[in-house]
Amino acid sequence: MKDEYDIEKLNPRKNPYSNRLKRQITINIDESTIKYFKGQSEASGIPYQTLINLYLSDCAANGRKLKLSWE
Repeated sequence: MKDEYDIEKLNPRKNPYSNRLKRQITINIDESTIKYFKGQSEASGIPYQTLINLYLSDCAANGRKLKLSWE
């Protein structure tokens, strides 16, 4: 075993996921919304937090705008 290793030479490939890193945040979501995504999770086999992330990512990628009206 070597005394020192040159990290740059060990794995010269760039991490393909480095531009898709996630950051943990705290967010308040209604219980009914969580139940909805948990139901979708059971039907699809995808974790509900991943489903929420996929939905929000799709909104951001497609530039979806909110339409709110107060009556």
